[in-house]
Amino acid sequence: MEATEKQRKNNKKPRYPIGHLLTAGALGAALLISLLLPSESAIATKHATLTLELPLSKSEPIALDDTPITATETSALPLESAEYTTPEPAWQDFTVRSGDNLSLIFQRAGLNDRVMYEVIANKEASDSLKRLHPGQVLSFQVAADGKLDSLKYQTNRLSHELYRRTDTGFERDLITRTPDLITAFRHADINSSLFLAGQSAGMEPSLIMELANIFGWDIDFALDIRAGDSFSVVYQERYLDGEKLDNGAILAAEFVNQGKKFRAVRYEDEKGNAHYYTPEGDSMRKEFLRTPVDFARISSHFNLRRKHPVLHSIRAHKGTDYAASRGTPIRATGDGKVIHAGRKGGYGNAVIIQHGQTYRTLYAHMSKFARGVRNGSRIKQGQIIGYVGSTGLATGPHLHYEFYVNGAVRNPVTVPLPKANAIARSELARFHAQTSTALAALEDYQRTSQLAQLGR
Repeated sequence: MEATEKQRKNNKKPRYPIGHLLTAGALGAALLISLLLPSESAIATKHATLTLELPLSKSEPIALDDTPITATETSALPLESAEYTTPEPAWQDFTVRSGDNLSLIFQRAGLNDRVMYEVIANKEASDSLKRLHPGQVLSFQVAADGKLDSLKYQTNRLSHELYRRTDTGFERDLITRTPDLITAFRHADINSSLFLAGQSAGMEPSLIMELANIFGWDIDFALDIRAGDSFSVVYQERYLDGEKLDNGAILAAEFVNQGKKFRAVRYEDEKGNAHYYTPEGDSMRKEFLRTPVDFARISSHFNLRRKHPVLHSIRAHKGTDYAASRGTPIRATGDGKVIHAGRKGGYGNAVIIQHGQTYRTLYAHMSKFARGVRNGSRIKQGQIIGYVGSTGLATGPHLHYEFYVNGAVRNPVTVPLPKANAIARSELARFHAQTSTALAALEDYQRTSQLAQLGR
């Protein structure tokens, strides 16, 4: 009995204070949670693994290696290391109106005259912005605090001036863009006139005039043109952002006049001077143009026994009359010096130009003289010296043109004209190397055009 009682005492569970029990329970719970939850490194590894297990495509899954990925390899950059850029102020465009001045444009941009004076304190800005014309554009870039940061002045489609604020004032930059050059081709058969044929071929008037100027020393476009004549021209067109700006230079051209073929090609020498030559290197330019008026009609030829239309008597007609509308420009046929500019009897308003010691030309019945044309002034070939009129003994607006050689009057239509210098022999190799491509393009385009006509 005693043994049984003693054994019962030994098997009895020990009792602990209630505080000890609570502490032990808390420790146990913490241990259980730590075993159930993965570590921070495990979280990062699992997250990265899930991300990398996604294949780029169904056919090419990404192969993973066993390299552990740490938390620093997948975490984002700290917020304080990210860069923040303040957006640039927007440009505001203002088109120059008729009657505008710089002050009014600045006011429309919300800026006062003090800001305007800060800009034009730059002498280049002052000189340039004085020449504003309606239709031009000024662009302003104004900061959030109301200060002008930059001013842009669009001088033309290809360039603009940029004035930027600096610590010392506004500084100027000239920004220039280069257009794209596209080679183009035109061909036309002439039925009535060069101008109408050019228009039917899709040529602008300025391009037709340039073509006429190239061959103007050899062909009198008022007298020599016949139905059945033709021309072909290879030239450049200038484009900017896919939009055509204008035409560039004519590279090569051919003109067939009354069965005679004339060819011209553009050549630029080492100094940058460009002129037109035959494929052999002879200058297309002569010392004199054949006609002083573009696309005029000859109304009276050189005739030493012509009956005068006003005086009604036999009186020598020592020149050629070109009928044209009043105000049509008259061009000097050669370089020279004006020895007379004023009234001259029956000639009315007349200009006489001396070309060296040998040649002299006379232009009569002008309505008025061009600016700067006076006794003693120097004149360049092709320069406008006056305008068609009917002053003096004239029945209607026309130009009377005379040509003198060593003081003797000659028929300006048939007189042989002296040529300008040809390409120097030492420069011929460079000339042929530069012009061969343009001439080959002209021939290729002509063949293509002929084939197209045959296929119609």
